[in-house]
Amino acid sequence: MNSASGPSVRLAGVSKIYGTRHKQTLALDSISLDVAPGEFVCLVGASGCGKSTLLNLVAGLDSATAGSLEVNGRTALMFQESALFPWLTAAGNIDLALRLGGVPKNERPTRVAELLESVHLQDFAKKRPHELSGGMRQRVALARAFAQDAEILLMDEPFGALDAMTRDILHDELEKLWRERKFSVLFVTHNVREASRLGDRVLVLTSRPGKVAHEIEVNIPRPRRIDSPEVSSLSAEITQRLREEVRRHAND
Repeated sequence: MNSASGPSVRLAGVSKIYGTRHKQTLALDSISLDVAPGEFVCLVGASGCGKSTLLNLVAGLDSATAGSLEVNGRTALMFQESALFPWLTAAGNIDLALRLGGVPKNERPTRVAELLESVHLQDFAKKRPHELSGGMRQRVALARAFAQDAEILLMDEPFGALDAMTRDILHDELEKLWRERKFSVLFVTHNVREASRLGDRVLVLTSRPGKVAHEIEVNIPRPRRIDSPEVSSLSAEITQRLREEVRRHAND
């Protein structure tokens, strides 16, 4: 990880308010956060704490009410649902991303093949989304993100709807691609084991309004296993901190 060129993402005192002047909801409250180039940062917190709102701000899908936001690099956003076009094949979904990115027509077939191979779906190029499993659809969505030459991958619970075994396999594949391509990741999850398994850092957000309550460096050597004693121990620590935040919010 090289931070000499500055952060990939920098939030300084960012707040987000929804609603009208007479009825407002403070979703994020003065969040400051840097994500270094090549860093994997996980965000955890109770439902409604503003994790997805934060990703939308970084992706440029929404604007902050206060504070400053700096994004240095191309972003791609992955959701819990793959959001593939159902009438296009796996290859077609990736080809569309390349076409929208201005890749010449004669170069796209080779790029599509390479991207499908990178997520181990080279034999499923002609399958449409309904013919693929949930894990396969998320792999196509990951390949589509790479088709955008993203330097910053924003992931909003991308594996939340998958079974434990498929999720574990995709953790391995995501980590392998992250190491090879050296992109930055901002990863939202409710699963503290997932955060401990994947992250360089884990940020615990307060209940609404969302603030950074705790910042935890993950010093567990890679590669990690989600069921390892080290990951389990860190997960228990993060869970305890989350419980404290939920209790504090309930007593406010």
